[in-house]
Amino acid sequence: MTIQRGDRVPEATVTRIRQGVEKIDTPTLFQAHKVVMFGVPGAFTPTCSERHLPGYIEHFAEFRKRGIEVYCISVNDAFVMKAWGDAVGVPEGLQMLADGSGDLTKALGLDIDLSGNGMGLRSRRYALYAEDGVVEALWLEAPGEFKVSSAEHVLAQLSS
Repeated sequence: MTIQRGDRVPEATVTRIRQGVEKIDTPTLFQAHKVVMFGVPGAFTPTCSERHLPGYIEHFAEFRKRGIEVYCISVNDAFVMKAWGDAVGVPEGLQMLADGSGDLTKALGLDIDLSGNGMGLRSRRYALYAEDGVVEALWLEAPGEFKVSSAEHVLAQLSS
């Protein structure tokens, strides 16, 4: 079942690279924070690299002014996420999280089987806003679309 408004972000462990590979659990990432986490089907894929992540890079300072942490997550390994972040110039503080086995993605109910496209298990495209680990909003894209999970749309929704 897909996570809903009012649900707590499920416990899972993801990885990131800072001074080496770090495992970090979702309570640590979400507890006592305001967070926008956006999920993408894959690092270095066209829409993800040309529109989705760049929008969050462009508007990162605005999220931070509002006291909101920004996390990008994909069912890729930490090395791919780090290389992708470096390639597109992710600012310090925008966390590139790897859900290599898809554990968090599955627990959120946001997984999709893209085996027909040669990609295997991946994440649906989405953005969620959580405060203190509780989901306050979820913007889930229809397959093949990129509208409601954009940084611009999320900022507009958080302003209203």
